[in-house]
Amino acid sequence: MMKKQLLAIAAMALCAFATSCSKDDNTTNDPNNPNNPNTGKSSLSMYLTDGPGDYDAVYLDIQSVEVTMDGQSPVTLNAIRPGIYDLLKFSNGTDTLLARADVPSGSIEQIRLILGSNNSVVVNNISYPLITPSGQTSGIKLNLHDSLVAGNAYNIWIDFDAAKSIHQTGNGKYMLKPVVRAYSALTNGRIKGFVLPLSALATVYAINGVDTFSAIPEVTDGFFLISGLPQANYNVLFDAGDTTLKDTMYLNVPVTFGVETNLGAVTLVP
Repeated sequence: MMKKQLLAIAAMALCAFATSCSKDDNTTNDPNNPNNPNTGKSSLSMYLTDGPGDYDAVYLDIQSVEVTMDGQSPVTLNAIRPGIYDLLKFSNGTDTLLARADVPSGSIEQIRLILGSNNSVVVNNISYPLITPSGQTSGIKLNLHDSLVAGNAYNIWIDFDAAKSIHQTGNGKYMLKPVVRAYSALTNGRIKGFVLPLSALATVYAINGVDTFSAIPEVTDGFFLISGLPQANYNVLFDAGDTTLKDTMYLNVPVTFGVETNLGAVTLVP
């Protein structure tokens, strides 16, 4: 069966959580009105997670995150631990708190991830520096347009797709061209399960039209989890790395925000 090629994915738009969805005459654009959602600050936490890649390690030197609210100067969220993170340690639902700070409430204009210079990829036990295009020296931009309500707390996951973000050049060098998406706790559709036998060395793809998301099951137990999926029906392909086993496809798997779709144990057969 022809293997599915991963497609470039635009960063996912975020949906913020508010304590009330209703509107009334007390909510205006007047900054002196205490009912104005743009008055005050919101607590914002950024988490780092990763899509899979066929590398030994992918090291990113993460220094800080900048959040620009509409009409205001950027706010820097200093990394909890500035320095080098191995992206491949944060897959199948694993993440790490990257930064946390209070930011002015209102509409997010842009999020920018600031990298240092010590970025590298390990392939077949050999480390190669990751060359960052000159256009990204000011940081990796996430153009998100979402609203934060004063007094509320928000979690946002920054999800690197390692497989799509790293490109080998003709002269054997490796380029970092980040493919990054972001999602919040309430815009996080999820599909999980187990792939057996472990020797299948499968890759799992969730396919919705031109968008493809992926996971590489854990080698210890076959567990996989694909997070940050938009609400839709997906065809889920279990692509066997062991050519003696057949690929398997589940059709029209529903994904709904706030619900974790569990496919259970999926056994690939000869």
